Amino acid sequence: MQNILVFGSGNSAASLIEYLVKEAAFNNWLITVAEIPPVTTPVIANPPSHLQTILVHFDNQRERQLLIAAADIVISLLPAALHTFIVTDCLRFNKHLLTPSYIDDTLAGMHTAIKQQNLLFLCEMGLNPGIDHMVAMQHIHRIKANGGAITSFISHCGGLISPESDDNPWHYKMTGSHHNVVLAGIDGAVYKENGTVREMPYNQLFDPNRLIHIPDLGYLAWYPNRDSLRYMPLYGLPNAGTFIRTTLRYPEFCFGWKNIVELKLTDATKRYHTDGLTLQQFFQEHFANHGFGEWIEKQLTARFAQTKQLLEKLQQLLEAEQEANEEERKALQDFMMVDNRGQLMDVNLDSIKSQAAATVAGQMHEANLSMKQLFFLGMDDDQTIINKGDCSAAEVLQFAMEQKLLLQPADKDLVVLQHEIGYELDGEKHLASSTLVVKGENHLNTAMAKTTGLPLGIAAKQILQGNIPETGLHIPVMSSVYVPVLQELEKNGLRFEENDCTIQ
Repeated sequence: MQNILVFGSGNSAASLIEYLVKEAAFNNWLITVAEIPPVTTPVIANPPSHLQTILVHFDNQRERQLLIAAADIVISLLPAALHTFIVTDCLRFNKHLLTPSYIDDTLAGMHTAIKQQNLLFLCEMGLNPGIDHMVAMQHIHRIKANGGAITSFISHCGGLISPESDDNPWHYKMTGSHHNVVLAGIDGAVYKENGTVREMPYNQLFDPNRLIHIPDLGYLAWYPNRDSLRYMPLYGLPNAGTFIRTTLRYPEFCFGWKNIVELKLTDATKRYHTDGLTLQQFFQEHFANHGFGEWIEKQLTARFAQTKQLLEKLQQLLEAEQEANEEERKALQDFMMVDNRGQLMDVNLDSIKSQAAATVAGQMHEANLSMKQLFFLGMDDDQTIINKGDCSAAEVLQFAMEQKLLLQPADKDLVVLQHEIGYELDGEKHLASSTLVVKGENHLNTAMAKTTGLPLGIAAKQILQGNIPETGLHIPVMSSVYVPVLQELEKNGLRFEENDCTIQ
């Protein structure tokens, strides 16, 4: 009997364990789930005989190593900071390792040792990173095999809330790693666009005006994700003019998170003693230390002043139109202006009035939204006590989000993944797009759990059945990995909408 050891039973575990349990009956597997306390909910109700759950104190080396020594393959859903222990133990006891986490410098330094022991350590094997790599490489290999030259690659991916469960001013609920959500983008981002390498600092990432359109869903905002450039050689695209990997959110989230960053609420310095402290008291103390009054003046008063000026000018325009005679009114309705490139353009007065009114409404909405989002996180909550000892602002923010922005039992989340690959073939320019939209069932069987867990489970099955011959430290960019995994993902309902067209 083969033993699959799963470390961690958090948000991504439900679909993984369900898949492994289903396959265990046909493959003579024992599934061991090593839970790290605290554990709030059972992994699976009424577990079958081929599933065992064990509570493990991770700092107990003997306990941890006994589990790994008894396994044939290890899947780790633990935070990346704990992977050094898992990696070291897997090397010592000669076990394959799968994880959705990124390859860090420590792990990269172990590549030779992993290869020498004929082991496969397959990292970035979840959704993003994971499925995004596999679908990208499937298209890149296809385009190159047909003689195409790839000029641009853009990958968008995000965990969102489904519209029917979207009931708060953030238009967001937490489905992935809570810690990662709070610290997303804190090191800035680097990517390549139109032949130029661009570095974007943290305070510029969350622009709600960078938009893409997803059919049947509408417009989503994106921000660049970490270091895109490191994947260019891994994808075989060292000369692409554009290479960007992004995270998707609803525009309102990016607008609000830009405010969060400006207000220093993601600062990691431990400066607050939270025992007995309410959320309201924390926000009061934090804002007193970081010039909230000045920020309000800058963000809200200035915005209202612009709105006031626009309203006054719009009123003047309306009065001029009312006072004009019929001939003058007709002349006003259609006149010529010069755009910012010096080109003449026709402008309709009704269009100007509509745009001005929309701008005014947008500014008033943003001013209102800023305060609604902060109040929703607990700025006026004098009942919720933090009680977590000495904390940073980022840790309190995570606590607040866990209180206010968690999925409720009937909530459905949404995963959106879209690739756009520009290439040239036979003198023509093409754009290949691939789009996946997955909706969750409830707060446990989420789209995020499904798209993160299933690739890990499928890869584990393929390795144990001897279908993946690779050894060493890898991410899933090889056809020996992505072909069988993507085929089985499709059988499990994860189907991409594909499009490939010529462009001017």
